[in-house]
Amino acid sequence: MNSPATRTRAQKRTTDLHLGLSVARHLSPERIFILSFAAVILAGAVLLWLPFSAAQRPLPWIDALFQSASAVCVTGLATIDVGRDLSRGGQVVLIALFQVGGLGILTFSTIFFMLLGRGLASKEQDIIQSAFLYAPRRDLASVLKFVIFSTLMYECAGTVVLWLRFCRDFPPAEALYIAVFHAVSAFNNCGFSLFSDNLVAYQGDLVVNAVMMGLIVAGGLGFIVHYELHMRIFGSQRRLSVHTRLVLIVTAILIGGGALLFYVFERHATLAGLPWQNQVLASLFQSITPRTAGFNTVDIGRLTNETILMMILMMFVGASPGSTGGGVKTTSAGILFLLMWSRLRGREDVHVFNRTIPRELLNRTLSIILISTLWIFLVVSILLLTAPNGGGPTESRHLFVEYLFETVSAFGTVGLSMNLTPDLSPVQKLALVFMMFAGRVGPLTLAFSLARSTLKHSFAYAEEGVMVG
Repeated sequence: MNSPATRTRAQKRTTDLHLGLSVARHLSPERIFILSFAAVILAGAVLLWLPFSAAQRPLPWIDALFQSASAVCVTGLATIDVGRDLSRGGQVVLIALFQVGGLGILTFSTIFFMLLGRGLASKEQDIIQSAFLYAPRRDLASVLKFVIFSTLMYECAGTVVLWLRFCRDFPPAEALYIAVFHAVSAFNNCGFSLFSDNLVAYQGDLVVNAVMMGLIVAGGLGFIVHYELHMRIFGSQRRLSVHTRLVLIVTAILIGGGALLFYVFERHATLAGLPWQNQVLASLFQSITPRTAGFNTVDIGRLTNETILMMILMMFVGASPGSTGGGVKTTSAGILFLLMWSRLRGREDVHVFNRTIPRELLNRTLSIILISTLWIFLVVSILLLTAPNGGGPTESRHLFVEYLFETVSAFGTVGLSMNLTPDLSPVQKLALVFMMFAGRVGPLTLAFSLARSTLKHSFAYAEEGVMVG
């Protein structure tokens, strides 16, 4: 027979549960999406902060928080040497964090409920559609199952090939672990590596480069693109959507153009004296990784200024919508170019593939790019103001390019660094944590979530023009 104290505790738990569900029902899909990432980051920080995660001494809290945010936001920036400073347990925690961060905790929870035979509620459908789809679809459950299945297929295939290659350098068991870590990190566009020099030692290795580049591109295309290609080849879908075609074209242009420019800029610098195979692979690898992942096969700190500028622009663009990467996205870059081209030709509407881009989408694209630029400016300013001596007459004032590179890398959830991350102050690390978080959840999603209550009561005044340009 239950005692009064037991009944009281049970009633309290029931009340707390109802309160939590009531709060969740009143939260917008954007806020639920954002809060889920924040919760995973905090949980991961606690796990990495515990002694079992450290190889020697426990991580300081700020470094544990930074590494957790970098993993969940699939960035790859590191204030520590992951292979040396984290224990095997800490590295496994890291794998779980960037796997969950790549797909989203809500995706895993939704799949769990689907396996239990429970359907998707309307709010869950809104969240999943905003994360993976450009428009509502009736086959949402099929898309979601394809997301999980394709992720496992890509990561397993990459693991097998990398394991066969790493077996030449390590014992089979250790080679398997290294292969799993790098395959999951690459597909989720994270950029964490167990090697102190990242992948510089494999600069001319065709197998390692091909597998890593393939996984990075696959993870950065977006799951709906994979789903449409699959349905186009094996299903009944007859044509690819404008979204998929735009993603594929912009991605191909960025990869090909980036590889060519990298070779032109670095042929007399970091590529000088290397075998032709190393030069080709390094150019191609560095054209793929700045937009999404953060792996590197050359020393980023030794690159020329022209290459640094190119990489900053590519990191700002980032991956594609509905993928595991960040940035303003390839479709935003494509739409911005089409918008400028239409304006130069004196056209009001933007046409592509015999379709007209909605004006609401054009405004959203401009908003994303503007908000992202302003946030980058804000975080770079914080890094400069909190630098040693406040940016005074010391060499710290000459770190503008390094801080800009670091900030854009965090925003694009890329993870490339000009060897500056371990030397950041606690305030600077917190600023980059915010930047990584904003880049992962999306700048417009975060801004819209913060302003949602204001937008509900918005109204319009009479119009009046001003001079511009």
